[in-house]
Amino acid sequence: MNSKRTTPTLQDVANATSVSTATVSRYLNFPDQVAERTRKKVAKAIRDLGYSPNFGAKAMAARRTNTIGAIIPTMENAVFARGLQAFQDELRLHGFTMLVASTSYRPDIEEEQIRTLVARGADALLLIGHARNPEVYRFLKAQNVPTLVTWAFDAGSKRPSVGFDNRAAMREMATKVIGLGHRRLALISAETAMNDRAEARRVGIQDAMAAAGLDVKDLKVVETTYGIEEGAAAFEQVMTSTSDTTAVFCGNDVLAVGALHRARDLGISVPRDVSVVGFDDIELAQVTYPPLTTVHVPHREMGRQAGLALTKLVKDGMAPEATELKTRIVFRGTLAPVNTS
Repeated sequence: MNSKRTTPTLQDVANATSVSTATVSRYLNFPDQVAERTRKKVAKAIRDLGYSPNFGAKAMAARRTNTIGAIIPTMENAVFARGLQAFQDELRLHGFTMLVASTSYRPDIEEEQIRTLVARGADALLLIGHARNPEVYRFLKAQNVPTLVTWAFDAGSKRPSVGFDNRAAMREMATKVIGLGHRRLALISAETAMNDRAEARRVGIQDAMAAAGLDVKDLKVVETTYGIEEGAAAFEQVMTSTSDTTAVFCGNDVLAVGALHRARDLGISVPRDVSVVGFDDIELAQVTYPPLTTVHVPHREMGRQAGLALTKLVKDGMAPEATELKTRIVFRGTLAPVNTS
C-alpha cells in the first residue's frame, strides 16, 4: 500500500467539476470572468480536494506575483478596516491578493514593512499619506515598485493618490463651528510628526480661524496617541488648562468618543457646556451619547477606487490619475451654538 500523499493538481479540480483546466485557471486568476454557478462548483472542489495553486513558476515567468501590499498605521481604526475591505474586494475581482502590514504610526516600522513586502515580491504598494523619509521613495523607485497614496489628496504631488483633502475637510467643519459663535477652540490631535493627515486637519482649523479674524495662536492643541482612553485624558487636559473652551475638535472619532466619556465623568454637558466634533464617521459615532457630529470620509469608495487603480497599473501599465473624493459634515448631537447664558 502506497501511503505517500499525492498533491491535488489543476487537472484533478477540472475533472471533479467537469470543466476545462482553462476554466479552473480563469477562476483562480479572474474569478469575475467565471459564471457564478461554475465559481461555486470550482470553489467547492478546491476545498474538498485540498488543492493549493502554485503560482511560483507563473510569477517568475510573468515577473509578477499578483499580490499588492497595503501598509496602514493601525489595525485598530475602523476607517482603515472598512477601506481595506473594499480594497481587497476590488483586488480579488481582478485576480490579485492583498498583503497587509501595520506600522503603529511609526515611520521606522513603516520603512521596515515596505522593504519586507518588496522583498516578498509585491507588485505594488498602497500607502497612507504622502509624508515619509525621501529615502523610502528612492528605494521604491530603484526597485521599480509603484505606489498609490490614499487617505490624502495633494494635487501638487508627483505621486498619484486616491483620497480627500484633509485640510479642506476640517476647514469646513471649523467654519461651521465658528459660525455657531464658538471662539475658544481646542484640538485633540493624533501626533503630527510624519503624519500629513493630522497636520493638515490642524491647519484647516487655523485657516477657518484666520478667515474669521481669530488669532490662530489661541487654538489649544493636545497631541496624543490613538485610543479612547488617550482621547479621554487629552480632553481632561484641555478642560483643566483652558476651562473656557467652548468647542473641542478631535482628529478622529475614537479620540472624540474618549472625550465624550470623560466629559460625562467630569460632569460637563455636551453640547450645552462644550461642543465636541470628530473626523471619520465610523459606526461608533452614531451610538455615542449624544451622537457625534463628525466629518464623513468615503473610506469604502476610496478603497475600491484604489484597488481598481493599482490593478490597472500592474496589469496594463496604466498610471493612476490623482483622484479627489469629497467629504461631508454629518450633523448629530454634539455640536450646538455657543452657550452665552
